[in-house]
Amino acid sequence: MDARFNLFANELAVKFGKRFANASTVIEHSPLPKATQELVSLRASQINGCAFCIDMHTKEAAAAGESAVRLHLVAAWREATVFTEAERAALALTEEGTRLADAHEGVSDETWARAREHYDDDQLAALLALIALINAANRLNIMVRNPAGAYEPGMFASMRG
Repeated sequence: MDARFNLFANELAVKFGKRFANASTVIEHSPLPKATQELVSLRASQINGCAFCIDMHTKEAAAAGESAVRLHLVAAWREATVFTEAERAALALTEEGTRLADAHEGVSDETWARAREHYDDDQLAALLALIALINAANRLNIMVRNPAGAYEPGMFASMRG
């Protein structure tokens, strides 16, 4: 399977990609736990059906020491016992923030309150930015049909600068 358009070979797309990667660096260096970052990215990517990002975030999480059990259960986190209450709050916010068109109210007050219970202002800002960023990445990759399977952990580190 080939992508419709090579985002990595187009000068304008590469310039955008570098800025996109730099934005993700702000989140990576935030106080939001790295495990939560990868779980959130993986869950949004699953909802959106972005194979490229599912591949990337599964491999990045595994390389960072995330267990296979937790990675396999992210899609069914509500019924799984392997996630903390804070992670569950982040996953709920991720789902509602990703599925905005599915609910007239967007993110419910209950979900927002649960997130506020577990995350301080800096963590919440990082979580919100991450949800927005991964949804944008999913859309870019889906539109060009970037194939999954070839991602290697750390592959885009050189794009940050």
